[in-house]
Amino acid sequence: MKAVLQRVTSAGVAIDGGPRQGIGPGLVILFGVEEGDREEYVDAFVQKIVHLRIFSDEAGKLNLSLLDQGYSVLAVPNFTLCANCKKGRRPSFERSARPDFASACFDALAAGLRAAGAAEVVCGQFGADMAVDLVNDGPVTLILDSAEIVKQ
Repeated sequence: MKAVLQRVTSAGVAIDGGPRQGIGPGLVILFGVEEGDREEYVDAFVQKIVHLRIFSDEAGKLNLSLLDQGYSVLAVPNFTLCANCKKGRRPSFERSARPDFASACFDALAAGLRAAGAAEVVCGQFGADMAVDLVNDGPVTLILDSAEIVKQ
């Protein structure tokens, strides 16, 4: 699994040309699932995401978490995070997990973020055409990889 976290002042998503749904301050999470990942990895991602100290305190130090701040999340499924660009000029997506499994993992991530106490969790839709907008704060952008955060 891979996730790109972007600290934002605001963000939103429009699904299949529909109305924009958005959040104020918080995180945008682009989430991809690779072949060989296991659904139980999701909890490690949830715990890492909600407890990462990536928001500034009064002194400007990155000392506060999403939960400390009471911030929201915009979660967007993104299979292209699993692309292999080693050969040629066209990415290969053979490492991406099967859609049914990846969708279940994305749903588990959203449910886990809600259960962990994120103020609000707005979600993109798996398999849909989405337009995502955001104002990156900092910018602070981090990449999480299951190979680094899951005890295997």
